[in-house]
Order: sequence, then structure tokens, then C-alpha cells
Amino acid sequence: MKREIIDASQLELTENVVAIKRVTKVVKGGRNMRFSALVVVGDSNGHVGAGMGKAAEIPEAIRKGKEDAMKKLITVKLDDNKSITHDILGKHTGATVLLKKSPDGTGIIAGGPARSVCELAGIKNIRTKSLGSNNKQNVVLATIAALAQLKSPEEVAKLRGKSVEEIVG
Repeated sequence: MKREIIDASQLELTENVVAIKRVTKVVKGGRNMRFSALVVVGDSNGHVGAGMGKAAEIPEAIRKGKEDAMKKLITVKLDDNKSITHDILGKHTGATVLLKKSPDGTGIIAGGPARSVCELAGIKNIRTKSLGSNNKQNVVLATIAALAQLKSPEEVAKLRGKSVEEIVG
């Protein structure tokens, strides 16, 4: 799958800090504390990305995480009722996330990490189920991996050599 480069400066991105962890390195002189932040950014219109930032101070870790997330933006294909085009399973290390297409009025039915990704991607109707690991970073990355694999009905029709009407039904 070829990645397209998205210019983050052209988008109005909002950020959501999913997790902040304090990590400790024990050395001869004592403990060295640092922070890592998992940040999700999106424009609520089909673009979303996630990134990690690590620093000695929390605000610096969040800033680095936001920069990392803006470098990793993906485009999400949505249908007419702001849901995904088809059901899909996303995997990242031990986490597996099932994303299910939902009718209008369902809302976002998702756990914390997956919910923030869906909201910032602009999805309004979706059901998700987190399987396997519930590590926040892996769940976020599995959700983004699933959203990156989505295909529009036009792409599916082209791959199968059929018309869009035959695919949609």
C-alpha cells in the first residue's frame, strides 16, 4: 500500500492526549524520571494520525507527540452517513480492533483509545470492539491501521472488475 503525504499545515487539526506515562531509569545516583505522551490529531473530516513524544517535561512530550502525529496522518474513507465503508479488522502487535459499519444515529460505540481516533477522524456512526491487548498505544495504532486499510466502493469495484452498482447492491 502506497502512503500519500498529507500537508498538515493546510488542515485545522485538533489534538487529544490519550495517555501520559512517567518512566523511570534507575541509575547509580538515583532515579531519572521522564515522560512519554501518546497524542492523536485529526481534522474531523477524514484525516487522523497518532504519535509518541518523550521528554523530561510533560508539555514538551505532548508537543513532540503532536509533531510525530502530524507526520503520520492518514486519509479515512467515509460513506454518506459519516461511517466507514465496510467492516474491518486492524492489528498492531498484540492488539486487534474490530470496526463495524453502523447506520445513521448509532453514534460512536468505542472504548477510550479507539474512541478518540474515531472522533478525530470525523466518524459519527461506528461500533468497535477491542480484542487482545488493551494497551492504549497498541489499540490506537491498531485502529489507525484498520482505518488505513479501508477501501471506497469505487476501489473495490475496480479491483473486482465490476460496476459500483453491483458492489453496493
